[in-house]
Amino acid sequence: MCGIVGYIGKRQAFPIVLEGLKRLEYRGYDSAGIALYDGSDILLSKTKGKVSALEDKANNEMSLKGNLAIGHTRWATHGVPNDVNSHPHYSNSGDLVIIHNGIIENYASIKEELIKRGYTFQSDTDTEVLINLIEDVKKKEKVKLGKAVQIALNQVVGAYAIAVFDKNKPNEIVVAKLGSPLAIGVGEDEFFIASDASPFLEYTKKAIYLEDEEMAVVRLNKKIKIRKIKNDELAETYIQELKINLEQIVKGGYDHFMLKEIYEQPTAIKDTYRGRLLVKEGIIRMAGIDDHLEKFLNANRVIIVACGTSWHAGLVAEYIFENLARIPVEVEYASEFRYRNPVITSKDVVIAISQSGETADTLAAIKLAKQNGAFVFGVCNVVGSTIARETHAGAYTHAGPEIGVASTKAFTTQITVLTLIALKLAKESGAMSKSDFQYHLQELELIPGKVEKALESDKHILEVAKKYKDSKNCLYLGRGYNFPVALEGALKLKEISYIHAEGYPAAEMKHGPIALIDEQMPVFVIATKKGHYEKVVSNVQEIKARSGKIIGIVTQGDKDVKAIADHIIEVPETLECLTPLLTTIPLQLLSYHIAVLLNKNVDQPRNLAKSVTVE
Repeated sequence: MCGIVGYIGKRQAFPIVLEGLKRLEYRGYDSAGIALYDGSDILLSKTKGKVSALEDKANNEMSLKGNLAIGHTRWATHGVPNDVNSHPHYSNSGDLVIIHNGIIENYASIKEELIKRGYTFQSDTDTEVLINLIEDVKKKEKVKLGKAVQIALNQVVGAYAIAVFDKNKPNEIVVAKLGSPLAIGVGEDEFFIASDASPFLEYTKKAIYLEDEEMAVVRLNKKIKIRKIKNDELAETYIQELKINLEQIVKGGYDHFMLKEIYEQPTAIKDTYRGRLLVKEGIIRMAGIDDHLEKFLNANRVIIVACGTSWHAGLVAEYIFENLARIPVEVEYASEFRYRNPVITSKDVVIAISQSGETADTLAAIKLAKQNGAFVFGVCNVVGSTIARETHAGAYTHAGPEIGVASTKAFTTQITVLTLIALKLAKESGAMSKSDFQYHLQELELIPGKVEKALESDKHILEVAKKYKDSKNCLYLGRGYNFPVALEGALKLKEISYIHAEGYPAAEMKHGPIALIDEQMPVFVIATKKGHYEKVVSNVQEIKARSGKIIGIVTQGDKDVKAIADHIIEVPETLECLTPLLTTIPLQLLSYHIAVLLNKNVDQPRNLAKSVTVE
């Protein structure tokens, strides 16, 4: 969940690494630090807080000239966020310095052994233990840094993406990966190291993504050779040509990345179905499904594994798959699935959903499913990510970079991909007629325009937000396809405004939550004129009878809920199975505006990071 950046080459390293840390700050912002080699020694600056605090501190306390630097922005695991626990960390000799994303699970036993050998520790981190283990191996075995890193990593248990530098070898940085992402940007006589490609996009479009249990010595004037950590065998060095543009990772005139990404959803949804949704031809073309169609059609069930917002997208998919394709679906939290000894067989299809493609629990669930013979299909956004490589087949969402920690366009593009899959399977299995299939294709093609229409309510939504920004608790209710949207709406409010909120199936309100309703309780009710509309209207009346404040998300032209609710927010009409793509829009905007009105850090909410790469 931390972000790491490194540079070695002909340019001044400090501004490159600092700007890279700013672009990776969505991965962690408890503290930040930079180690810079100035030609004779390592200069170190680190501090609790954001990268801006590091910039101020570094400018005041160290020379900024040098052609090699490594930097880190931290999401705390071992040790509270403070200056001492911030990365980078020195070895006892001061010769070695490290940055690390991940967790070393057996650090305590290693630390105890190193203390017996005379090592001392300044921080509470597992990372300081790792760098001293590397130093100890280097001294005892009398080996070069690369070999010392390899030997040390074979003694640790956990996850890591690391970059290590020895001031006595100022022409190289050693990198390694297991369970946390690491990319190497390849330029002309220069190399970049980062958790993702965003820090080096303006310098090079060539990148190498390390696989798990791989390492490399990034050395000036040498070709990169990748080796396996376990056995020292050479691995393939595959240089990718990046498709992402720098413009995609800047705010582009918006106040926050989250707002930009909310407004990008019409384009993102269109990009997701472009080349797949062929309405005139009456087909859905998806290579990952076409090549493995029998696996899906002959499956006993589909198991969806995901975390957070992606889990909510999976819940929507459960309704879509079962209603349209008549395929039984189970939706699991990946974090629970991996530990409860689930029953999985070779007749199961597992769909793993993750925006980043690096979610640790989802990756562990994938490995478990593969061990039990299941066919695993990945849905993720980041090309070349670990999930994309570990699954048997998959589909990218093509949402573009999502920088805001609270997912928005990831949710709608995941639903779009999953809807395409369900429709294709419904047609191929005979569960849906040709005419019905064609009608669904036509309606899905219209969704981006309808999302744009939903976004036109932004000013009205801001006024609603002003009325409820000081609420301490909120309820979100939905039925059928929109029950997961209620969960997602509540999650968004919790994530960025820190207001307690809960999502429920509307009918479950009578089984407990109705006791909470009074004149101080805002209740956001998704009540589109599809499915169980009359039942939801009855639920709204029950809330009104108890003086609850009702904010209805309704179909354009609705009169029944409008007559009861305190406020309504309209969305265009569409097929019931597609309503989540529209109803989620006002809930995203409500959360955004409430957080802004409360002066919260929308893009970097406390205690959260974008990509959860540790347990």
